[in-house]
Order: sequence, then structure tokens, then C-alpha cells
Amino acid sequence: MDWRGRRKSSNIEDRRGEPMRAGAGGGLLLLMRIVPWLLRSRGGRVVLAVGVVAFFGARMMGIDLLQLGGPAPQQTASLSAEEQQLAEFVSVVLADTEQTWQTIFSESGNRYEEPTLVLFSQRVASACGSASAAVGPFYCPADRKVYLDLSFFRDLDRQLGAPGDFAQAYVVAHEVGHHIQTLLGISQKVRVTGQGKSPAVVNALSVRQELQADCLAGVWGHAAHNYSQLLEPGDLEEALQAAAAIGDDRLQGRSGGEVVPDSFTHGTSAQRVEWFRRGFDSGDMGQCDTFSAQM
Repeated sequence: MDWRGRRKSSNIEDRRGEPMRAGAGGGLLLLMRIVPWLLRSRGGRVVLAVGVVAFFGARMMGIDLLQLGGPAPQQTASLSAEEQQLAEFVSVVLADTEQTWQTIFSESGNRYEEPTLVLFSQRVASACGSASAAVGPFYCPADRKVYLDLSFFRDLDRQLGAPGDFAQAYVVAHEVGHHIQTLLGISQKVRVTGQGKSPAVVNALSVRQELQADCLAGVWGHAAHNYSQLLEPGDLEEALQAAAAIGDDRLQGRSGGEVVPDSFTHGTSAQRVEWFRRGFDSGDMGQCDTFSAQM
């Protein structure tokens, strides 16, 4: 990607090196295996995570849901040049998503409310609870923030076999896609529709929501390629490789466990590639109606 020297977003909140927020009350520990990666906090709020770090064996993943307290004291983190460059890259990608979605929203007479992207290390507190880096990147609709531990990009490359800067940009754009769903009221409709339903029905709704976020990421990719000229040869293939690497079927298969379609929450590799490609090829969010599509 040709990203250096471009505008950076002002909506980056860098918490790397910070301690957890003080004053938190008691929490609830949820122990979860590889799937599902749709994590619900108390009060019905939902954390939508990419969930690809679930690949790492059959280890348990914990999220400590806390009643958040006041702001954390600031600390200066000692960051490597590589970490600083990754943070700059993410800021440029976020800025480009802002430009794309501002344009799309304004064309329909609406105003785009920009999300904040929080960079953290190891563990973070959000309005949806606290989470470790093992959860992977996630979006919290309660505070409308994207949360990202940059070490995830290393794991995406080395553990999941999806290297490249556009693969990383796809991850950011996917989480911004969840923000779009929140602004449009889609996330709330999904939550209400799933209330009282069986786990299989809830998982199926989650798959459609995640695939739509992939498609919306593709819509941004279309603009990044055709208007911002961010993409270079091979970039699209990097994103498609990443989408395939984090399909539920592939992750479950690589973990050594049984592939159980009813437990899928993000979609198969083929579905994730298809819906990202649909958004990328069309540049039209109207093509991202996964809820009406035949699956």
C-alpha cells in the first residue's frame, strides 16, 4: 500500500503502556473456546471481534467484564520503531475510512460520526468490559470505539499465514464496518432479533452481520483503490488471503477440532472472500445486504 506521507486520523487513542483503569468493580469471567467469537457483556451489549486469534490451539479465552471506573493515569510507553510505524499506518488507514464513509453518508443526506480507534497492549478496558489481546481486534458499540493490539498483525502474518499491509488494513476496515452497522441501527436489530432464540439462530445472525462487515470493508477497499490510489499490485490478494485465513471452517479445522457449521459466527472462508470481493468490486454498500441473501 502507498500509505506513507498521507493524512493521519486524529481519532486515535493510544493506551499502549497504560495500566488498566483504576476503580473497576467486580466482574464476570467468561471462559470461551475457539468459537463462538461473539461475546456478550452484561446489559445485552455486544462486543464484535474479528476473533481470528481463536486459531491458537484449544486454549481457553477469558474476558473479565468490569464496571468501568475513572480515567487511567497516563504513562509513556517505550515503543520500537516498528511499533511506531504500525501505529502511523493504522492512523492513515483509519483516516482514509473516514474520508470514504463521510462521502458515502453525505451522498444519502446523512452525517458520518467517526469512531475512535484505541491502541492497547495485552489488555484493555472498554465500555463493553475488559478484554485481553487474545480476543483479537474488536468493536464496542457502547462507546463506538475500535480496539486493537498491534501484536495481532504479527500473529496474522506468522500464525495465520496472511501477511501484508492490506491484510492489516482489511482488519481495521472490518471493525469500522461494525461501526457503520451501529450507526445504521443494524447491530441493534440483530441483537433484538436474536433475543430468546436458539444458539444456532443467534450464530446464523452473527454470520450475516460479520459477512456484511466484510462487504463494507470491501466498499472502503474499492474507494481506497479507485479514489485514494492507496493500493499497489498484490494488495487485493493480501486482503483475500486474510479473509480466507479467518473463515470459521478453516480456523476450526486448523485447531484440530471438529468443524461444526452450527457454531460458525463469522462465516466460511469462501463466504468471507465472496462478500469482501462483492463490496470491493462494486463499491456499493447496497450490495452488502447479507440478511436477505441466500446462504
